[in-house]
Amino acid sequence: MKRKKAEPIDDILARYLRHIGLETPLNQYRLINAWASVVGESVAEKTHDIYIKNQTLCVSIKSAVLRSNLLMKRQYLIERLNAAVGVKVIADIHFT
Repeated sequence: MKRKKAEPIDDILARYLRHIGLETPLNQYRLINAWASVVGESVAEKTHDIYIKNQTLCVSIKSAVLRSNLLMKRQYLIERLNAAVGVKVIADIHFT
């Protein structure tokens, strides 16, 4: 009997999640959970209703000053959040 090459379990698991359609929701969940660590706890406390729709992260912010500040850092936040997950999950951020 000929043996096949061994594959790392994380590759097998990723392929299985992709096959059953759970890879994208899992990555979105990871990105939303990374929000607080990327922006910091003080900013995360002032945000709520965080969700992803059509590769856009939607975040509600209580403070207009904070919204303006985060708008200026939008591209940086997109890069950091995607890097935290390891794949490109979002292409834009919408602050409301």
